[in-house]
Parts: sequence; structure tokens; C-alpha cells
Amino acid sequence: MHLTTPAIICAVRSHGEHGAIVRALTPAAGLQAGYVRGGRSRRLRPVLVPGNLVQADYRARTDEQLAHLAVELVHSRAPLLAEALPAAAIDWACALTATALPEGQPYPRLYEALDGILSAVEAAPAAHGWAAGLVRYELLLLAALGFGLDLSSCAATGASEDLAFVSPKSGRAVSKGGAEGYREKLFPLPAFLLAPADADWDDIFDGLRLTGHFLARNLLLDKRADVLAARERLVDRLRRVTR
Repeated sequence: MHLTTPAIICAVRSHGEHGAIVRALTPAAGLQAGYVRGGRSRRLRPVLVPGNLVQADYRARTDEQLAHLAVELVHSRAPLLAEALPAAAIDWACALTATALPEGQPYPRLYEALDGILSAVEAAPAAHGWAAGLVRYELLLLAALGFGLDLSSCAATGASEDLAFVSPKSGRAVSKGGAEGYREKLFPLPAFLLAPADADWDDIFDGLRLTGHFLARNLLLDKRADVLAARERLVDRLRRVTR
């Protein structure tokens, strides 16, 4: 096995005294794991940072063997980790990707979307510039793994107009009329998830609540608690900047 490709570092775990096991998302080969010799060294620690874009070279004798990985830094987002809110966004987006995706399955749209949201976190002057995009990334990941929400028509009436809620059970949209009598049991459906539109903070938090429910139920139920804790830290910090 020999793969040379751009990759986004998503997770890094120490291995032995000096090495590290790195999981990175690639455009055509999906999530790939590799052992980086000297990954804990002073030279490589700034490179092996979640969110960084690298040129990765994977080599293994068989497809079943953990590949040896050599990396060359292409673009560093490490300086953002000194800022609490961007650091929390990068931490969550990368941790979600590394935890939810199976290894070796190609998800080219997810690669482009993850690179896009990380670039937005880097470029936007404030969190409002990327928060809605993060909600869309979470929805895209759910859909890619077979848990997409159906926001095309009302689950109760079949109508495609006045969609305003989502069922927490089915993940289907519900119209204002179809929701009469049990609105309090439904999630609000932000308009920016139906069509390109500006999102205010109320819409963004409604979107985060919606995607958070389905991520926890369908993808992260049996996963490590620290992954969901990363999301809670992010949402908490977003709420602080909107007070």
C-alpha cells in the first residue's frame, strides 16, 4: 500500500515514547490512519495538529497493516488554537470527523466541506461567519453516513410549503399546519437549512440543537464521551459571545 495525498489532520494519539498515530481525512481515500515516527518530537508536534493541511505519504506492506506515515506541512492552522472559540470549533469538527467516519471509505464532499469550514473559521472576523456552515457540515456528515434528515416535505401532510419543524423521531420535516397540537415535541427548523439565507443566532442555535440530537443518537451513542464534550464546549462558548 502506497498513498501520497493531501490530507487534513483530524486526530493524533501518542504511541510509544516518541511516535504518534495520526488519523487524517484525504480527498479520495477517506479517513486514513498512520504511524508517524518521531511524531512527538519538537519538529513534528507543530505539524501534527488537528486542522492542519499536510501532504501525506502512507506506506505499508499490506492493506491490513498500520501504515507508516510521513507528513509535510502545507498549511498550518495551529495559531488559531491560541483563541478559545476558533480552537473549540476546530477541535469539534476534527474530532467528529475522526470519530464518526469509517476508515478507508471515500467521502470527497466531506473533505471539501471540512476544508471549507476550517478555512472559514480561519478567515471570518467573528464566529457568526462560520457557525451556520458548521451546522451544514454536521448535516452533510449525517447524510453521508446514512442518517440524513428529510427536509423536502411534511411528514404529516406531504406538503412542501411552510416547513417549520423537524420530528426528533423520524428526522422528517413538519409544516406549521401539520405540527398543530404537538409543536412543543418538535425541533424548530431554521430557514437557512432549507435554502440559502442569512442566519441569526437564534437560527444557528436551533440548528445546533437539531443536529446535536441526531449526531448523539445515530453516530455518537456508543462513542467516547469526550467527543460530545468537545461539542458542548463549543456551544457554550458560542452562547457566551452572543450574550
